[in-house]
Amino acid sequence: MPELPEVETTVTGLAQVLDGERLTLVEPRRADLRWPIPVDLRQRLTGSTVTGLWRRAKYGLIGTDRGDALIFHLGMSGRWRVDPESIGTHDHLVLETASGRRLALNDPRRFGSLDLVRTDAWEVHTPFTRMGPEPLGPDFTATYLRGALAGRTSPIKAALLDQRIVAGLGNIYVCEALNIARIAPGTLSGRIGGPRLARLVEAIRAVLTSAIAAGGSTLRDYARPDGELGYFSKQWRVYGREGEACPCGGTVSRRVDGGRSTFYCPTCQR
Repeated sequence: MPELPEVETTVTGLAQVLDGERLTLVEPRRADLRWPIPVDLRQRLTGSTVTGLWRRAKYGLIGTDRGDALIFHLGMSGRWRVDPESIGTHDHLVLETASGRRLALNDPRRFGSLDLVRTDAWEVHTPFTRMGPEPLGPDFTATYLRGALAGRTSPIKAALLDQRIVAGLGNIYVCEALNIARIAPGTLSGRIGGPRLARLVEAIRAVLTSAIAAGGSTLRDYARPDGELGYFSKQWRVYGREGEACPCGGTVSRRVDGGRSTFYCPTCQR
């Protein structure tokens, strides 16, 4: 599933094509993805001008001068295609601009979503109201994390995947950050002390920043809007590397937690 770095990369790529552009065509090509597409999406967005693009957690938002914002989620394998030669079966939303650019939201598994919200009220739209702070934002600190985890008996990996605690983290980058911070994924979250939490916050920031710089990770069909693949997977320390060497010299192990693979090093992660 595309995670925060992939969505950030996607939004940055879309901004280069859409920001300031008038939408001359807005064509939903089916009635639903993971849930129904707003029936008035075409009417509300056609003819509007894009005034800004931004990301919240794993969602991208496209604001317009009519006060509407299009919210998209890429699901398991969704991606935007820029200036495709043809529109395919799995292109479920097509946008065209006054300058002649075309974009298609491609989602073979249809686990993504599209929604509309008033731009001045997007922060109180579900699911944003239940989300914790952005991991790259100023509110995500060791002090905050210590308070959010106080008294919790869940494993730290599960806690970090809880969007109510911190928004946008997914399986890949949690595994990587825990390895950098030298914290075992099964450690009880409420028992991690301040210095280790400070190390964890810095590890999360570092791994996300590096992944964004590398264009994200390549998983299944994910690619950036320009068609290029993300290359952060070449820098993975533990994820997908069961039986290989950890940077510390130990051997990477894998187990399944809650239906998801957890990759970690039992030598350096305590």
